Amino acid sequence: MGLIFAKLWSLFGSQEHKVIIVGLDNAGKTTILYQFLMNEVVHTSPTIGSNVEEIVVKNTHFLMWDIGGQESLRSSWNTYYSNTEFIILVVDSIDRERLSITKEELYRMLAHEDLRKAAVLIFANKQDMKGCMTAAEISAYLTLSSIKDHPWHIQSCCALTGEGFGKVSVEYAVDVLRSLTKLTFEEK
Repeated sequence: MGLIFAKLWSLFGSQEHKVIIVGLDNAGKTTILYQFLMNEVVHTSPTIGSNVEEIVVKNTHFLMWDIGGQESLRSSWNTYYSNTEFIILVVDSIDRERLSITKEELYRMLAHEDLRKAAVLIFANKQDMKGCMTAAEISAYLTLSSIKDHPWHIQSCCALTGEGFGKVSVEYAVDVLRSLTKLTFEEK
């Protein structure tokens, strides 16, 4: 997992990149955050509000905002959107009953003006659980193929083992940040 950010850090000078990690409660957002940062599982409790981690390597700053997913907190997600370049949406692959809520939240985010240029990486988490939905099933249910104005990618993963945070995620994240950086410089 740390490989994603190591590659990103080596590519971008002294820019700061804001990433928000969102999803419904108990999807595995905080566990994924610490897989990114330390490549290990950290025992977590429900996030009330947010966790933020700043990582600086070779003058590149990554601000990772892990935002609580409880129903009472979702209405405040938009306060974190300003200057966000990357949305990581964590989906609990065994929570079929609430996938419609995840879909509503995803499309509400994508319609927000502050996220008009943000790329989306969807982690279909908990792939180690019996009866989980595949990334393809989640993609179909979320109608990801209809998203035309945001770069997106869906990746199967297991936050507890670190499985699924490998090469595909790295290449996607690097390509997207390169294109976002290019667009930013072309607009200035």
